[in-house]
Amino acid sequence: MKQTIFLLLCTLCFLGACTPAAEEQAADSAEETTLEQVTDNALTAAEKAEGWQLLFDGKSMDQWRLYKKDTLAGWAINNGEMQALGEAGLEGAGSDIITKAQFTNFELSLDWKISPEGNSGIFFNVVEDDDLTAVYQSGPEYQLIDDEGFPMKLEDWQKTGANYAMHLASNVETKPVGEFNTSKIKVNDGHVEHWLNGKMVVEYDLWTEEWTTLVTEGKWKDYPKYGRAKSGHIALQDHGNQCWFKNVKIRSL
Repeated sequence: MKQTIFLLLCTLCFLGACTPAAEEQAADSAEETTLEQVTDNALTAAEKAEGWQLLFDGKSMDQWRLYKKDTLAGWAINNGEMQALGEAGLEGAGSDIITKAQFTNFELSLDWKISPEGNSGIFFNVVEDDDLTAVYQSGPEYQLIDDEGFPMKLEDWQKTGANYAMHLASNVETKPVGEFNTSKIKVNDGHVEHWLNGKMVVEYDLWTEEWTTLVTEGKWKDYPKYGRAKSGHIALQDHGNQCWFKNVKIRSL
């Protein structure tokens, strides 16, 4: 009996001695996971396993260039963020940028914030044909704008999250101007979803009869190559306002 009690006391002492260490180790592991999750412009182990790749690492914009040019101007990197300087229209500076790579079926995710009264956009399936001069002439646009402070009246098809001039967004909840939002675009065999801050705000299908009607009878009637491409570049717009992007990443679907 005494031997049994002695063994029991030893066991309790051993557990008591190990528990704080185990708890500390678990806390350290949780802290490491949290730090991994909140690090900007970096991929977690889970994201790497899912096939995500960075389009911006916080230090270099070497995966981007100006539309129809091999150079880059009008953009800067500040505090790990890609910044459109808002110089569009000035000779030799400021313009829309595109990825050097092209994509077909993909999921794109990025964080963005806009300046007061600002306007910008995310485009996909952008092509560089000889008869085109701007990204909006071929690529559908996920609209980014200061919905509350923009100095002109906005139609619903001009508001944040919309497929610009084509499909309205709903259940849109944006952060105040100056704070980062998270947007996602999923494109898979012509089916497109726009996500904003964790919610899907619009979905539509490319190249359908409805799509063709919206193009030929709407804003894009004078742009026959609008929304026709099956793949292309991702583009970010310099609309003459400052806009910031970070955590720009993509994976193939």
